Amino acid sequence: MDAQVMIPAFLMGLAGSLHCVGMCGPIAMSLPLSGKGTAGKVTGSLLYSLGRITTYSVFGAVFGLVGRSIAWFGWQQKISILLGLAILAFLVFPVLFPGKSIHPLISQYMARVRTTLAKTIFRSTPSALFTTGLLNGLLPCGLVYMAVTGAAITGDPLPGAVFMAMFGLGTLPAMFATSLFGQWIKPSARLKMRQIYPALMVVMAMLLILRGLNLGIPLVSPKLNSSNAEIEECHTR
Repeated sequence: MDAQVMIPAFLMGLAGSLHCVGMCGPIAMSLPLSGKGTAGKVTGSLLYSLGRITTYSVFGAVFGLVGRSIAWFGWQQKISILLGLAILAFLVFPVLFPGKSIHPLISQYMARVRTTLAKTIFRSTPSALFTTGLLNGLLPCGLVYMAVTGAAITGDPLPGAVFMAMFGLGTLPAMFATSLFGQWIKPSARLKMRQIYPALMVVMAMLLILRGLNLGIPLVSPKLNSSNAEIEECHTR
């Protein structure tokens, strides 16, 4: 594990913090931390964020394992393009077909997560705060989708989990501050944060598509050679 994995993941989370505050800020500000004292508020906020980071890390491990198979069969570019197109579809579909879901299973999944989240979010026990964070991490999020792509690129469960953990740590300062001082953020400011979400999603989708096009542009669309021989050599070093 080296800085090439950890630093980009942390910076991705840090750069996306404004998005996190706009989209998940209401959950963080709803945590039942009042009356707990400074130590209790800090502990509760950290437990909530630890729950989020735990979910992200599990995602990272799973996608790291998936990434190994994808790399083996040489599907990295195709999957990257498909993910980018899927994100664009999620943005465009509600505009073209308001009130309809892309798939009933997606609606059922979101409804189940939100129902369970509603049962835990107003409970102040340590386990409930941690569970709220776990469930928050399960909610659909374009920024997380972008991050798990990075985890998949690692091609291994452990680096994938570390990648997502570092991504979560990058979001920690902003979400920690929001849970403690969010009441001072004006509703108009939160609305503006939410309004940048579609633009951020489009940027993420285009980056994924560009990466899949294999154009040889450093960082944006690097030239990848995913032959089985090279992959085997990398894993035996």
